[in-house]
Amino acid sequence: MAGGRTYRTLAIVLDKTKLRETDLIFTLLAENGRQLRAVGKGARKPGSRLAARCELGCKVDLLLAHGRSLDVVAEATLVEATLGAAPSYELLSAASALADVAKACCFEDAEDPFVYQITLRAEQVLGGSCGVLDGAHLDLIVAAYVFKLLSHLGYRPDWSACVACGDPAVTYFSATAGGLLCASCARNVPGAEELDAVTVGWLQSLISLRFDELAAAPCDAPTAALLLAFAHIWAATHLDCRLRALEFLLGV
Repeated sequence: MAGGRTYRTLAIVLDKTKLRETDLIFTLLAENGRQLRAVGKGARKPGSRLAARCELGCKVDLLLAHGRSLDVVAEATLVEATLGAAPSYELLSAASALADVAKACCFEDAEDPFVYQITLRAEQVLGGSCGVLDGAHLDLIVAAYVFKLLSHLGYRPDWSACVACGDPAVTYFSATAGGLLCASCARNVPGAEELDAVTVGWLQSLISLRFDELAAAPCDAPTAALLLAFAHIWAATHLDCRLRALEFLLGV
């Protein structure tokens, strides 16, 4: 593992899957924004510290060795357990949904440090860096993450006026149309969802406010669940993939 065969990077753990009897494959978001997949040999053996250092959402300092198809974890140091030592079921569900979206938005051959930075901050806020969050605010942070990240990738919704005619009196949401619609234009858009002025204000806030501001904002569970549902529709439509962890979070 000497010379140019190894490299070091900070990364966020997005997922891990079993490989053979004792190994794990880690899906990682590197600090340069690239998605990495690396094998942790012996990570499932009793007494192995590797798996514990590479739990979901953890920020880790990795020494990786280039392999034929997958890289190999040569060394791993835990830098920050963003979700804490004993995350709740609800917190793990929210973090899994966030990681599910991140995996769909980062790629092995494309660098984008912003993806790493926003994912790390969202994980930190979920984990309680701004105080312990209830279920409604967990949903709120995940919804904000979806809209913020997809806006960065070029799928920014238009909340200012009807996307079809420009009428500022908007009362419907449509992911396929690209944002909000007036009642007249919504009649011609299948699946457009009706909403009120309060929900429109929240949709605007999901993009304009920082995660810590959203974590401190008063929000009830039904409103947060609705915003999360809109975020899921937006992500599934524009990423053109099924986000199972996000679907699961909607049912928690």
